[in-house]
Formats: sequence, C-alpha cells, structure tokens
Amino acid sequence: MTSREIDIHTLPGMLTALRLPSFHKLWTEIATRADAEGWPAARFLAVLAEYELAERDMRRIQRHLNEAQLPAGKTLATFDFKALPTLPRARVEALAAGDWLEGGGNLIAIGNSGTGKTHVLCAIGHALIEAGHRVFYTRTSDLVQRLQA
Repeated sequence: MTSREIDIHTLPGMLTALRLPSFHKLWTEIATRADAEGWPAARFLAVLAEYELAERDMRRIQRHLNEAQLPAGKTLATFDFKALPTLPRARVEALAAGDWLEGGGNLIAIGNSGTGKTHVLCAIGHALIEAGHRVFYTRTSDLVQRLQA
C-alpha cells in the first residue's frame, strides 16, 4: 500500500460502495469505543466484521422467511408436543436439523384436520431457514390450483 494520505471523510462512501451497511452504520461508535479502550486495530475490525456478519445473517433469514411464505408464529418453540403424544419430538427435531436434505427429499404431511400438520411442517421450515437452507411451503390445494393454471 502506498503511503498517501487517507481521507477519513471518504470512508462512508467507500463502505457503501463495498456494500457494508453495518460497518457504515456502526464504525464511528465502535471507533470511539476502541479509541477510549485502547483496542488494537485487529480487534476493531473484528468487532465491525462480527456485526456485519450477524446483520447479514438476520437479513438472509428474513428474506428467506418472506420467500417461503411460512405462517408466522408456527415454530418448534410454540409447538405443544404434549398435545400430540404420538408425534416423536426427537424425530421432529431431527427433521429440523436438516440432515435429510442432502438426499433431495421433501416433507409431506397427511392427516385429519386439526392434528398439527401445518404447525409441525412450518416449525421445521423455520428451523431449516435459520440453519441457512431455503424452504418452499405450500398447501396441497394451492399447489393443485397453480398446476391447473
């Protein structure tokens, strides 16, 4: 790198050009803290990078949730396994872990109305999205209508 002077006032523009919105939003606050606490440059950069990665992950999860069109609130945390004692919790949690995805499988739930099929599948979908996978959720009736159209 050359020894030319760096104009700190161009930093916001550079961060925007590099598509680093969290850096752009937080760098002055973190820099002030780093200066006050005597952080080395590497720690300052690492803290900013951690924020950037965390916010990117949150934006990715939100984007994938929007694309999946999963009903809100139907997660493993809100599912009452006691209401369905025949449904093995360990099996649902294993499906939510996503190991089965490498085989290219799908999940289809068939059963009577009101038995928790939608909630379980949506909960698995939410967990998969949070783990970095993409999910497509649709009801059979909606899928048939799309195919007919």
